[in-house]
Amino acid sequence: MSQAAKQPIDVKALGKVGVLYGGRSAERDVSIMSGQGVHQALQSAGVDAHLFDTGERSLADLAAAGFDRVFIALHGRYGEDGTLQGALELLGLPYTGSGPMASSLAMDKTMTKRVWLQYGLPTPAFESLDAQSELRTVPDRLGLPLILKPPHEGSTVGITKVVGYSDMKEAYAQAARFDDEVLAEQFIVGRELTVAVLGTGHAARALPVIEIVAPGGNYDYEHKYFSDETQYFCPANLPDDVARRVEDIAERAYRALGCAGWGRIDFMLDANNQPWLLEANTSPGMTSHSLVPMAAKAVGMSYAELCVAILSEASCKVHSPARQS
Repeated sequence: MSQAAKQPIDVKALGKVGVLYGGRSAERDVSIMSGQGVHQALQSAGVDAHLFDTGERSLADLAAAGFDRVFIALHGRYGEDGTLQGALELLGLPYTGSGPMASSLAMDKTMTKRVWLQYGLPTPAFESLDAQSELRTVPDRLGLPLILKPPHEGSTVGITKVVGYSDMKEAYAQAARFDDEVLAEQFIVGRELTVAVLGTGHAARALPVIEIVAPGGNYDYEHKYFSDETQYFCPANLPDDVARRVEDIAERAYRALGCAGWGRIDFMLDANNQPWLLEANTSPGMTSHSLVPMAAKAVGMSYAELCVAILSEASCKVHSPARQS
């Protein structure tokens, strides 16, 4: 856990805070829930927090709002993908979470997997598809079942599990509704895990592993945010050595992308207890069903304490060299 989460925090020193939420991505509705939760939590802790919907208000409005720092509760494009982070850097406005480069990398699932492979980290085999002409041969290379997904969306938007050759065309069309590129990924049979990480660089630490058990193994948009049928186990019922390995891989995967502040790393654990990295989230959900607050609670942090801890580490991440006189 980060040092900010351990030390008392002077909330008045955090100044006037904007909670950026809503936005224009396919995850707008989830972001509204996250933002409202964060806003209420920060206010309950004594923070001078104000909601700011980036889907309805302009960057000029943001620059004029007089915020001392902002909490990014946006998910998906134009909020989690580095575009907003770059604008905040230009405004000199400290913000929560990862910088432009790490945010952009993590938002692109294909590039994320390529980086992880360069670091020797385990991730399922995959192919990037930009044409339907490849659909007949992909199952031969990756095997069935497999997953088709848009690589630049989150919250399981546009994801389909393909069990037969005849399903490929429809699954491709579903993913292509959200993206110009479609990611085909080997399907790992096993247990679904996720690990929240707090902090930056070598100070980044994993919170306890969570196991997700959705009805029929289908952890889709509905089961992720609205269903009460999905079960969560935190800490996950894993042998100690397996839990430690998953947490270690999560920290290494987080650092490999250059993530900062906080994030969440998603896994599958196969029958041999081999963890497989799926994706990184640099602005995870903060709704009543969300997983980072659940992991924080397992180590004694309330939702409000988590929000304040994340906010306290808000910063600009791009540092230019000093000008030579």
